[in-house]
Amino acid sequence: MRFAIKTRPEHTSWAELRDVWVAADDIELFESAWNWDHFYPLSGDTLGGANFEGWTMLAALAQATRRIRLGCQVSGMIYRHPAVLANMAATIDVIAEGRLEVGLGAGWNQQECDAYGIELPPLRERFDRFDEGVQVIIGLLSQERTDFDGKYYRLTDARCEPKPVQRPHPPIVIGGRGPNRTLRAVARWAQQWNALVSGPADWLALKEILLVRCDELGRNPAEIACSVNVLIDPETGIGPAVEKVAEFREVGVDLVALNLPHRSGAGILEPLAEALAPLA
Repeated sequence: MRFAIKTRPEHTSWAELRDVWVAADDIELFESAWNWDHFYPLSGDTLGGANFEGWTMLAALAQATRRIRLGCQVSGMIYRHPAVLANMAATIDVIAEGRLEVGLGAGWNQQECDAYGIELPPLRERFDRFDEGVQVIIGLLSQERTDFDGKYYRLTDARCEPKPVQRPHPPIVIGGRGPNRTLRAVARWAQQWNALVSGPADWLALKEILLVRCDELGRNPAEIACSVNVLIDPETGIGPAVEKVAEFREVGVDLVALNLPHRSGAGILEPLAEALAPLA
C-alpha cells in the first residue's frame, strides 16, 4: 500500500500549508500530496472565510518541493475550461519536473457556481461535458495538434506547448463514485480512481462495478490505481485513522490519502509515517 497526504487550503496561511508540504517531501513514505479545487471554504465560515485557489498554489508547491507528487483532488470541469486546464497542467508538470497528477471531476458546488455566475448543469449534461473535457485534455497534453468536435467543446488544430514532462501525459485521476457515468469514465481514461467511501464494504461494492465497466470497454483494471481518503479526526488522533487504513489494505486499496487535521502543522507527519510504515 502507498500513502499520500491531503491538506485543506481554507482558513489558513500560505506559510502553514507550504511548510507541511515541504516536510512531507522529506518523508519517503508519502508518495503524493493533494489539495482541493474550490474557491470558497467547505467548512466553518463558508461565505466570509479565506480559501486559496488550487492550481496556482500547485505551481508554487511544485517549486517548493523536489520529490513528492502533487495534484488537486479534484478539479471541477464546470469551472475549468479543459483547453485552458490542459495548458495549466502542462506548465505545472514542467515546473514540477514530471510530478503532476491531473485530478478531474464533473463538479458539484452550487454555492460557488451561484456566486460566480457559473452554470451548474443537470447531472446528465454535467457528465456529458466531463466526458468531452477529459478527451480534450488528453488530446492537448499528448498530441502535437488536436481537433475535437463535440457538443460542448470544439478545438481546431489546437496546440498545447510546451508539452508536459510525463509522456504521453501526466496520470489522469478521476474522482467520484457514480456507478454509470463516473466509473465508466474511469475505465475509459483514468490511471487512478479516487473515491470517498464510508468503509471497505462500500469500496468493494464500487470496485466490483468498476471491474464490470473495465470488462465492457476491454480495459485491464490493473492499469488503474485505486485510492481512497481517510480523515484523521483531531479528537481521536492518528490511531483510529491507521486502523481504518489497515482495513482498506485488506480489501486491496492501492493508495490512501490521509486527510490531515486542519492546521495540524508539520509535526504530525513523522508520527503518522511511523504508524503507517508497517502497512506499506
